[in-house]
Amino acid sequence: MANSVFAVTALGLFICLCVGGGMIGAFYGLNKDVFTGSEDIWEGIFGFIASIIISIMGAGLLRVSKLQDKWRDKLAQALEEKEKTKIGIYQRFKDWSKKYVMFLLPFVTVLREGLEAVVYVGGVGLGLPATSFPLAVVCGLAAGIAVGYLLYRCGNTASLQYFLIISTCFLYLVSAGLFSRAIWYLQNNAWNNIIGGDASETGSGAGSYDIRQSVWHVNCCNPELGSGGGWGIFNALFGWTNSATYGSVLGYNLYWICIITGYVCMWYNERYGYIPFFSACMRRIRPGKAASRSSSERVIEKSKEVDTMPSQIVTREINA
Repeated sequence: MANSVFAVTALGLFICLCVGGGMIGAFYGLNKDVFTGSEDIWEGIFGFIASIIISIMGAGLLRVSKLQDKWRDKLAQALEEKEKTKIGIYQRFKDWSKKYVMFLLPFVTVLREGLEAVVYVGGVGLGLPATSFPLAVVCGLAAGIAVGYLLYRCGNTASLQYFLIISTCFLYLVSAGLFSRAIWYLQNNAWNNIIGGDASETGSGAGSYDIRQSVWHVNCCNPELGSGGGWGIFNALFGWTNSATYGSVLGYNLYWICIITGYVCMWYNERYGYIPFFSACMRRIRPGKAASRSSSERVIEKSKEVDTMPSQIVTREINA
């Protein structure tokens, strides 16, 4: 699995390099930044996709210690099972998603970050010579690979459960920022269409934001102005912006409400075996599957009880 994850990461990086080369060639061939008009839409859509995938995978990572045996069986079935009957396209896609679900996260993450960097670098470096790109690209790749390898090695040597808890909490902070930032980008794209240009080029003052949608605005700490500095890092990691909107703030809070509600339901289901209202609705919609699932859960619980019973040695006295 580790080799497959590295292979998928390399594939995402290769696609980013190919797309980046094509975009930079188009920049200098047309001598015009033709991608600025759709940059916010691009980043918003990829932000939503990455946030959803990180949220789903985070729940699985926190349950690794409880589901190691279950995952081992499922992975073995997914890798070895061959369908003998003809199945539809939807079922094939569902089976494929189950089989490669652990590989989609690094691929989408590398693809999103790489293409976002390509669009950003191409836009801000339009007036610079083409020779200024290779050194920055090589240094960025080397730094990213070094940091990623250190995290990978430290994750292997440290306690797995504590490492997963800390890394998943950090991932959820990033995911919440991505969700909020995706909404902000889409709203910023609508504002750019109204003013007929890129609002970030006007600075941080009046005209750079829609006062009708503004929750707060400060004329400093703008991650979109220039290189962004430290505020650009906070924007990339946690979704910080100097000009928050109703949509971005409500989206950030709604994301955390959904995550907390989801974990409370998971805890309740593990402890009591059902989720209030949700389990009853599922039994009405899909009674056959719910019944089979409950019976399988009873079999699992029974097997656990049998496994936990103390072993006894029975002796019999034989009289010759």
